[in-house]
Amino acid sequence: MSDKMNFQAEVGKLLDIVVNSLYSERQIFLRELISNASDALDKLKYMALTHPEMSKEAGEPKIKIIPDADKRTLTIEDNGIGMNRDDLINHLGTIAKSGTAEFVKNVKDNGSAVDLIGQFGVGFYSAFMVADKVEITTRRAGEDKAWVWISDGVGGFEISEGKRDRNGTSIKLFLKEDAKEFTDTIYLRQIIRTYSDHIDYPIVLDLGKAGEETVNTGSALWAKHKSEITQEQYKEFYHHISKNFDEPWLTLHFKAEGNIEYTGLLYVPSTAPYDLFQPDRKTGLKLYVNKVFISDKVEELMPSYLRFVRGVIDSADLPLNISREMLQQSPLIAKIRSGTVNRLLKELKNRSKDYDDYKKFWDAFGIAFKEGIYEDFANRTEIAELSRFYSTKDPERLTSLDEYISRVQPEQKAIYYITGDDVKTLVNNPQLEAFKAKGIEVLLLVDPIDEFWTQTLLNYKDFAIKHISQADIDLGLKREEPKAEEGALKKLTDLMSEMFKDEVGKVTTTDKLTKSPASLTVEDGQMSIHLERLMRNHQQQTAFASSRVLQLNPYHPLIIKLSEALGDEALRPKVEEISRILLDQAKIAEGEAITDPSYFSEKLSEYILKAI
Repeated sequence: MSDKMNFQAEVGKLLDIVVNSLYSERQIFLRELISNASDALDKLKYMALTHPEMSKEAGEPKIKIIPDADKRTLTIEDNGIGMNRDDLINHLGTIAKSGTAEFVKNVKDNGSAVDLIGQFGVGFYSAFMVADKVEITTRRAGEDKAWVWISDGVGGFEISEGKRDRNGTSIKLFLKEDAKEFTDTIYLRQIIRTYSDHIDYPIVLDLGKAGEETVNTGSALWAKHKSEITQEQYKEFYHHISKNFDEPWLTLHFKAEGNIEYTGLLYVPSTAPYDLFQPDRKTGLKLYVNKVFISDKVEELMPSYLRFVRGVIDSADLPLNISREMLQQSPLIAKIRSGTVNRLLKELKNRSKDYDDYKKFWDAFGIAFKEGIYEDFANRTEIAELSRFYSTKDPERLTSLDEYISRVQPEQKAIYYITGDDVKTLVNNPQLEAFKAKGIEVLLLVDPIDEFWTQTLLNYKDFAIKHISQADIDLGLKREEPKAEEGALKKLTDLMSEMFKDEVGKVTTTDKLTKSPASLTVEDGQMSIHLERLMRNHQQQTAFASSRVLQLNPYHPLIIKLSEALGDEALRPKVEEISRILLDQAKIAEGEAITDPSYFSEKLSEYILKAI
């Protein structure tokens, strides 16, 4: 008796995209199914380290491809870990789990599914590009029951008990009328050699009466010498290991020798994964010991800020039966991590010499990479050196800290920055006026992570790193224009302090404004307005609101007139009105919400009308 079940809600939409978007490249279904079979064999191989009887029961690992032109079927079979009933429901009844919606959205945004299909965990469903029906017979290693899963890829699937002599999985595709070419052994051989030649298990093609043929070369690519590997082979292995179908931006193949020996084959993708910033995003490296797969969940192999790196680390110096706890505490893993990170940073430094090429990397992964400035103390300076930022020198071109230093003014001892939501808004911030007047470049930092690394990296190559609002910054700006009289100015700041006591901590004057009458900042040592806004948006900010400071420009004609007008009591209401508008303008310039938008709009219209 079989159980009928429905797919999750978005499966119909997703299958429609998978089946129809990839029609011109539908041969990739075989790559995906072979890759899944290889993963199943990897898992059994690892399990057999502690349960040797499983390996003996399964026999020699292999992947078998069985075409049947008469019945128009194609079967992909492995003797790997297999699945039980729960596995079938969880892995095949729920497509890509949390990634389903993101997959649909990304395909709509990018117009292509081929680059995303493996990345989102929907590779198995590419079978429905060529099949009207898929039938899976499987038995999990160590269990007695076999199960059959059947679906036409439309509404749902059926599960029932089945028969299978040993562990593993057999996937039978009942091919569509226009997919008969996938029973042609010559065509199948070509597809396997193109997409799956690197698979580390024999891929055996059933030739009927002519017997069988092992199609792939079947050796661990990373174990070969670089001179023996073509660029095409590197790319295909990247597609296999990353489940991506883009081109790798960087390929790094190396062998480390010394106290510990290990081989690495690492890739930096050319596009960022959809889940790069999800909290549960894991490392993308697979750990092998002497070509035996150990785990793809060894977070200690690669720091979080390099979580986009994909690839393989293989070492003969680690024990085969190493446990999760041992991996976490292993000094050998720590050494491998350190050496691997150093090699990656060195390679990034080489690539950073080409602005256009490096910008591709930075646009995709720069935000994540900057996390390393505060996470990786040992490599903090190197990571900062490789980081890129926009600045007032050219708001449309990225610059490095070293390039910034090469352009500093004589006697300048600091790297100045300002934080905000976007470059276009920041470049017009009133706090920049004095720096522009003195020809001092300021970094325009617009990523949330910038608020954190700037609190930990306080110096870079003998230059202090300072937010432009810091009180101890003296630009030595000489002002020749008239200035508000001190006594009258004091009355104005006192009035505003009383008026806005619930909105700002204090009202002061500043020499850092050259064009604007006022600006809003925070007191030294407190979190910036931008950081506070970020935390508030993430519901993390309530009790630690920074105290605002309203700064007045004593040289601005409006401030001079307001301070003079206070000498006439009859003009006090007008001074209060304009003071309110000044504070609201300063808030808007900082991206802050104003207290009473209706009042602001009404008064602004009133003054504009008088000016016409």
